[in-house]
Amino acid sequence: MKTTWKEIAPVPNHQDFLDVVLSRTQRRLPTQIRSGFKISRIRGFYTRKVKFTQETFSEKLSAILEGFPRLQDIHPFHKDLLNTLYDADHFRIALGQLSTAKHLIETVSRDYVRLLKYAPSLYQCKQLKRAALGRMATICRRLKDPLVYLEQVRQHLGRLPSIDPNTRTLLICGYPNVGKSSFLRSVTRADVDVQPYAFTTKSLFVGHFDYKYLRFQAIDTPGILDHPLEEMNTIEMQSITAIAHLRSAILYFMDLSEQCGYTVSAQLQLFQSIKPLFANKLVFIVINKIDLCTPADLDSETKARLDAILTSGDVEMLQLSCTTTEGVSEVKNAACERLIADRVAQKLKAGTNSSGTVGGRLGDVLTRIHVAQPLGGIVRQPYIPDAVKNLPRTNKDDPSRPRLARDLEEENGGAGVYNVNLRSQYQLADDDWKEDRVPEVLNGKNVYDFIDPDIEAKLAALEAEEEKLEATGFYDSDEDVEDAHETDLRTKADLIRQKREEIRQEAKMRKSLKNRALIPRSKLPKKLSVMEDSLDKLGYDTTALVARARSKSRGRTLQREALDAGEDGDAMDIDTPLSAADALKAKSRSRARSQSNRREDGVKSVASRDKAEKLMKLGQQRMNRMARQGEADRHTTAALPKHLFSGKRGMGKTQRR
Repeated sequence: MKTTWKEIAPVPNHQDFLDVVLSRTQRRLPTQIRSGFKISRIRGFYTRKVKFTQETFSEKLSAILEGFPRLQDIHPFHKDLLNTLYDADHFRIALGQLSTAKHLIETVSRDYVRLLKYAPSLYQCKQLKRAALGRMATICRRLKDPLVYLEQVRQHLGRLPSIDPNTRTLLICGYPNVGKSSFLRSVTRADVDVQPYAFTTKSLFVGHFDYKYLRFQAIDTPGILDHPLEEMNTIEMQSITAIAHLRSAILYFMDLSEQCGYTVSAQLQLFQSIKPLFANKLVFIVINKIDLCTPADLDSETKARLDAILTSGDVEMLQLSCTTTEGVSEVKNAACERLIADRVAQKLKAGTNSSGTVGGRLGDVLTRIHVAQPLGGIVRQPYIPDAVKNLPRTNKDDPSRPRLARDLEEENGGAGVYNVNLRSQYQLADDDWKEDRVPEVLNGKNVYDFIDPDIEAKLAALEAEEEKLEATGFYDSDEDVEDAHETDLRTKADLIRQKREEIRQEAKMRKSLKNRALIPRSKLPKKLSVMEDSLDKLGYDTTALVARARSKSRGRTLQREALDAGEDGDAMDIDTPLSAADALKAKSRSRARSQSNRREDGVKSVASRDKAEKLMKLGQQRMNRMARQGEADRHTTAALPKHLFSGKRGMGKTQRR
């Protein structure tokens, strides 16, 4: 769990935020567009600008939202500490305003991209882009106060100490100026300010030390006064939050000499007031400044009240003097020992459930261990044979001592040369059998298979039993029926999926056609015969319609050309056939008409034609050069982006200037 907030990135103000986003859009995207470009290219250019700006806004806002802690995901101690220092409601509202601004910017981008898709000109595309970026900038300017507030919270969070709420912790509390900071400075290396006046400590201070190779943290809390909780200020509420939520050992410091400015009775009354916060925690009353006053020097009434607190059994009293360092180590060691023992006991206690059964960590360990116990309550004592008990102790240099396998190894060449004979310790009926070698495979068969003399009979009985079971249908389970049923279900499911996919595709096509522009009638050619058939099916007489359509058609047939040429016959008589000679004459005439050289039409001479071609190529050069120029090209001879090239250049890269 995250306990330090120093990694949160700085939060810029609204003007810096806007400058970063817009400059990034200007640097990362092309800046040239011409009115001569295709309208689709112009729309794509400005759509890309709007989308990139929205994505940059969303990226920056998401980084800020993810950098700050979510109150529902952090430890209750950190949650209450944030609420005490910054007011959790204000914190949530500030983050909520950033999240709302992010969604509004995404909505603006979506709306203006939809409008840009149908913009008819470069001017309108440019105005829509300006309007989109202007609305996004207006939304960003409204985040002035939340951004300033979050930056102040970030700076303060970075100065907070790193407190782990789950580690071994000593929590020091009590009235102001009773020696809490002095004790922390004595047992740790924390640089705590120690002054002879009250409320020197205004926030939580953390120090670390090691005890028995374990790391402990000691927390010095600001002083607490004895008044109701709702009347406590922010400094005191930090102490109350730490006491309430941290799993620690409480060291309640008291000054019996009353040099702190508060009486012993007031200090005992404060202990009684905050005692409900000490539930399920180790509590120590630490008497400080014993060089000036000890518990034995108290009057009888005050001493009786102190003894009443100690006799409950939940509170232990320790004594020290930070001025003379008397008892400082003893107090630290005693608190650490009790804390370690308490944490171990809690872990073991967590191993049993409410029903009394063993569970948790202890249960996980015990389920892996099996301790065998003799039945009937028999107690078996350890048995050591008399031969082992009476075995004489021998010296290594004694020649009469028993020879060991190690001696044989040394005599026969040492390790790697001599192998110990493990068969010498076999317990067999005849010692001559120890060196016998029993083959595992003999004549291609496993020797172990032939050790049992009745193995063939047993195998035959087993096979007969299997055949009988198979004949009676013992193995005919419902698996085959279930397999057939499952296959049928799978087939039907595949058909359903296929039909569903077809319906989905049809719906997708209908939706896409609904958003698509209508195709002009000129782009949908239909044959006259198709229209005639459809009208005949509807019961209309199409004779006159077909005759009119054919008379109005643009195609020039051989017959019509012959009629236009002044041949004999009725001009309206389409069905009159032509003779072979007339058809051949009309065909040759039409071929002669189509063979015209368009390159020479309207040109007086070859020189004028060449001059016209040269002028055409010169006029096309600029258009070709503009066509080869890419969207992201920065170099141009006109309309230089002077804001990118102005200013003194440094030693770094200049590719984006």
